[in-house]
Amino acid sequence: MQWKVLAVGDVVADCGVSMIERHLPRLRRQCGADFTVVNGENAAVLGITRDMAETIFDAGADVITMGNHTFGRREICDYMDDCSRILRPANLAPQLPGRGWGVFDSPAGEVAVIDLIGRCNMDYSPDNPFLQVDKILKQINTPRILVELHAEATSEKLAMGYMLDGRVSAVWGTHTHVPTADNQILPKGTGYVTDLGMTGPKNSILGIRPDLSIARFRGDLTGRYQPAPGPGKLEGVVFTLDEKGRCLDTQRVCVYA
Repeated sequence: MQWKVLAVGDVVADCGVSMIERHLPRLRRQCGADFTVVNGENAAVLGITRDMAETIFDAGADVITMGNHTFGRREICDYMDDCSRILRPANLAPQLPGRGWGVFDSPAGEVAVIDLIGRCNMDYSPDNPFLQVDKILKQINTPRILVELHAEATSEKLAMGYMLDGRVSAVWGTHTHVPTADNQILPKGTGYVTDLGMTGPKNSILGIRPDLSIARFRGDLTGRYQPAPGPGKLEGVVFTLDEKGRCLDTQRVCVYA
């Protein structure tokens, strides 16, 4: 038996939420996806709202993962405690709202999803994700395990992939919003990609109006970042797994609209 996991890159702003709402149901059908994970931490640019999360779930996401902007909209805190299908990084401080991993039902049986955040070049110091994931894996019995590392450094994501090779079904990176061309199966059978990409404004710099980002790099006076106008895109990767949770194939997907 084969089953497919669709992992979708960071949803950015109203454009990204609209792309999910309009295109995820069809993309799931086309890919034959049995389980879908969507990173939603930038849905409200910084953070996510309850309404946005429910829109993403209604469109076909089984799990929403978050990252360094998890609590950008503080009103999400109660929802994260109540809804087991939205995950914040497991290596954040344990007293924070929400949970960092879970085991969910799928057509192939139980599947575990673990959300982690990196530390290299990030702005704060969560617990070590490499040590944290080892602790979590001891509590999981299903062979179908998916791991997301929300991180800046490609080396940190690759290190996580190779450390977990043969121990989990797939490892993917988010946060940098730029898709990488290295989707692959690692030597011991784990699917891997360094970055899924972004779901949001196509003609943008990481979802933001180019002129605002350019001004910041020039050292000009700048205002608040604003999402770019115009058409959108949806980026991600499909991982095909066998009955033992080993990855058989990886395929990048992209929708422009």
